[in-house]
Amino acid sequence: MRMNAIKFKIVTPERIVYEAEVDSITLPTEQGEITVLPCHIPLLASLKPGELVVRKGVEVSPMSISGGFVEVREGSEVTVLADTAERAHEIDLKRAEEAKARAAKLLAERHEEDVDYTALAARIEKELARLRVAKKYAHMRRTGPVPKVEE
Repeated sequence: MRMNAIKFKIVTPERIVYEAEVDSITLPTEQGEITVLPCHIPLLASLKPGELVVRKGVEVSPMSISGGFVEVREGSEVTVLADTAERAHEIDLKRAEEAKARAAKLLAERHEEDVDYTALAARIEKELARLRVAKKYAHMRRTGPVPKVEE
């Protein structure tokens, strides 16, 4: 492992989404956004739907996650256990818009007694996170990770 690098892995129930040595990871925790750098103190935090950004040199790899947990261990090891995680260039913008619209429609139908409003609200939050990431990084749709652009 490189000195001053983080051994990083994102795992979902379906697959390992990302695994590499990186320089930093920015994550959406329930308490707010954090950035993990090498030699970070040990941490266990709950994640909320949002944008996760991995930086390795000049390369930036944005992703959308729908929640889960992050564990930062001594020795600069970070593992994200996510419900779902998608790289920005993998998100189908049209399908995400349609999924958000379907969930919003179900949420609006308040007369249905068998509708789980908490689950629908979580689904809408997940789709909104996917849409924000997909739109923010639309220039990456075909090329994958790109060099960092100062905002």
